[in-house]
Amino acid sequence: LIAIWSISALTSLPGLAVSPILGDLTKIFPKATDLDIQMLTSLPSLLIIPFILLGGKLTEKVDYVRVLKVGLWLFAASGILYLISNRMWQLIVVSALLGIGSGLIIPLSTGLVSRYFVGTYRVKQFGLSSAITNFTLVIATAVTGYLAEVSWHLPFLVYLLPLISILLVGHLKEDRTGEVSFTPSSSADTTKDNESSEQSTSIDIGGSKYGIHIKHLIELMLFYGVITYIVVVVIFNLPFLMEKHHFSSGNSGLMISLFFLAITAPGFCLDKIVALLKGRTKAYSLLSMALGLLLIWIAPIEWLIIPGCILVGLGYGIIQPMLYDKTTQTALPQKTTLALAFVMMMNYLAILLYPFIVDFFQWIFHTQSQEFPFIFNLLITIVTLFWAYRRRNT
Repeated sequence: LIAIWSISALTSLPGLAVSPILGDLTKIFPKATDLDIQMLTSLPSLLIIPFILLGGKLTEKVDYVRVLKVGLWLFAASGILYLISNRMWQLIVVSALLGIGSGLIIPLSTGLVSRYFVGTYRVKQFGLSSAITNFTLVIATAVTGYLAEVSWHLPFLVYLLPLISILLVGHLKEDRTGEVSFTPSSSADTTKDNESSEQSTSIDIGGSKYGIHIKHLIELMLFYGVITYIVVVVIFNLPFLMEKHHFSSGNSGLMISLFFLAITAPGFCLDKIVALLKGRTKAYSLLSMALGLLLIWIAPIEWLIIPGCILVGLGYGIIQPMLYDKTTQTALPQKTTLALAFVMMMNYLAILLYPFIVDFFQWIFHTQSQEFPFIFNLLITIVTLFWAYRRRNT
């Protein structure tokens, strides 16, 4: 379990160490072009997308622990090479290596949860996995920011964390070919056996020859891509909106930190939230996101922007791990990691496409308003909310 948690902690790290030194890169490398800097920041995400799919596919033919170890060693190697690189081209090459390594391990962060756990405990572990990912992001952002003030090389130390996971993954068995059969020794034996049985019978592949319900998987992919696109507005556009309202950059950093903490919080009690809200969980989560975006849009005052960021984060923090659990019900056990890889890919695709989509619609509506992205995403959230409510029993 600790090994799986350690892998979840790594999935938020790619690209993180570069962020605090972006403003200084032109000083560190005077001959660096804008294209060089863009490649340094975007190359890991670009390579993560195909290698997430490759990692998911490899688990069907190659032992998943072997795939995991290769990804972890590539990830750790990139951390070491970052520390000794002193030229821009070297940093770009290492960024490619980071994207490949992290791409291989990202689908396994959720694939291992689906492989080892069943029933409501699986939902709980998906929640914890998501919480650990986002909590690591908050902590690592603060740490890399501090390290960057000491030396531009030091933020890359966070990419050495896979070395810890490498020590832990040895405890994962290498010969598992299917779902775990629980053999609990407590008086809850019958209950857990029933949960395992329910889990296997809840899988619906729609008669597909591929072992995955293609239509349901595409719907989950689109849903995940849309909700990620919706919440990314807080990260990309909130600093500009707050600058317009003459708030300090430190305050916008605090708001974004609260946003990530709000994403983290539901993961620690996801099973209880789902048990309480049942089929309306996604609809209520989207309502929370809509209210949050509304508060950020209409409020040029901090005490309304704070709950806005929290509400957006809470809604996303509930939906994200729930979608992982729903994905496990669309594929046979041996295809689950591949199905999860397709869904998780949408997270990175949405982040990559977000600036281009916003620019396109600002061009269409002839506006450069800082409020526009929040209004536009609020409308998308409302449409998605109605769709999710109508589909609550499917």
